[in-house]
Amino acid sequence: EVQLVESGGGLVQAGASLRLSCATSGFAFDNYAIGWFRQAPGTGSEREVVSCISVGAGRTEYADSVTGRFTISSDSAKKTLYLQMNNLKPEDTAVYYCAADSELCGDNMDYWGKGTLVTVSS
Repeated sequence: EVQLVESGGGLVQAGASLRLSCATSGFAFDNYAIGWFRQAPGTGSEREVVSCISVGAGRTEYADSVTGRFTISSDSAKKTLYLQMNNLKPEDTAVYYCAADSELCGDNMDYWGKGTLVTVSS
């Protein structure tokens, strides 16, 4: 059974840092593209990609809005994905999801976690 379990969300003030973790099991971690997505609270908000990593190649991608503030990393031994978020802004408030795909990061990922809420107050 494939599992992706996010943790590390919470309520912080603007300028603070958080580190999200995504513990995975049930698929070949090193052979997948794994990423963080987020969806702001409220109706009508779209889910957007935050950052992705091709674990085997070590290639990373970031949304323009988080470049320079967020860092994605992975630990193959622990099969865990991380997102270090620094200098958080109120507009970073969202539910953050971890997802994995056997080919590429995108809207149609193979597996999704249930998400962890990050709230940034001004």
